[in-house]
Amino acid sequence: MKLRQVFEKKNVLVTGGAGFIGSHLCDALVRDSHVICMDNFSTSTVANIEHLLQNPNFEFINHDVTQPFDLESYDELARFQMPFQGIQEIYHLACPISKRYFENFKIATILTNSIGVKNVLDIAVKYQSKILYASSSVLYGSRRPESHFVSESGECHVDHLTDRGAYDEGKRFSEAVLFTYANVYGLDVKISRLFRTYGSRMKIDDGNLLPDMINNALDGKDIVIPGSEDAKLGLCHISDIIDGMLRHMNSPVDVTLLNLGSDQEQYLSSIAGTIIKLAASTSRVRFDSSVQGLFEAPLPDISKAKQVLQWLPLMRVEDGLRSMLDYARSRRQQHTAF
Repeated sequence: MKLRQVFEKKNVLVTGGAGFIGSHLCDALVRDSHVICMDNFSTSTVANIEHLLQNPNFEFINHDVTQPFDLESYDELARFQMPFQGIQEIYHLACPISKRYFENFKIATILTNSIGVKNVLDIAVKYQSKILYASSSVLYGSRRPESHFVSESGECHVDHLTDRGAYDEGKRFSEAVLFTYANVYGLDVKISRLFRTYGSRMKIDDGNLLPDMINNALDGKDIVIPGSEDAKLGLCHISDIIDGMLRHMNSPVDVTLLNLGSDQEQYLSSIAGTIIKLAASTSRVRFDSSVQGLFEAPLPDISKAKQVLQWLPLMRVEDGLRSMLDYARSRRQQHTAF
């Protein structure tokens, strides 16, 4: 059996590393690893990684994963000794995500969830890298009447012939490709199905619920909640999601599929009230009952993650919202300055 050489620091590739989740992941990894962040800024921003660009353990590569790539061809990666060390771990997060402008990225989304996954897996095969894929809770479909929770063994209910099929079916297809590569090439594959995640670096102008609520509170406008006063939402802070992904990557080889998210719900009216209080805002909360079914997504059964990873969400919602408010204020100030 060929023994792998042990290096002082691991080489880790993070695709989609300039995005909301990817940039926080790079922050955590760069402390102990050489991090190669790959992104093409289609729906992300350089502002998320600007603070890392001078870090000697970090290197950014501007590349679209739907195009083949050879990491050994990049001169800027020479200090990571790519021909000798290769890549030990890959976190594959690349996928265009834009709620407001999704129509503009449908083709890019379907290509990323097919050709892009294949290109990244070819790198994993070349170096026999461990790979973790950021999948999504959308695969479970709507909440079932019999239970609010879904476990990893639950069936996937994806309607592929919808406007969201490029993303929803794309995620399911990606998982199938990952399982196949693991079976054929013996790769150690991890699939983290992420549920609703929030925190700083979420786009403040992309039509997402929490950033919109925060913007309205800062502007003193009414916070309009779609649905009725009974509307609830499960929220998991980005710091807990990153912790779960890191633990998942370091789990035994037979731990492939895991749910990561919060199994607790919050009333949206309570979340809005907390935002108003933290922002010292004069905003009021209103409900729009004409919009139904937005928050019928299931909650994750995270018993497997608790048992195998010794993981559970720890961040209090109020503290997480406070960090989002601080971020939104700083971004708005930067926009005003220009």
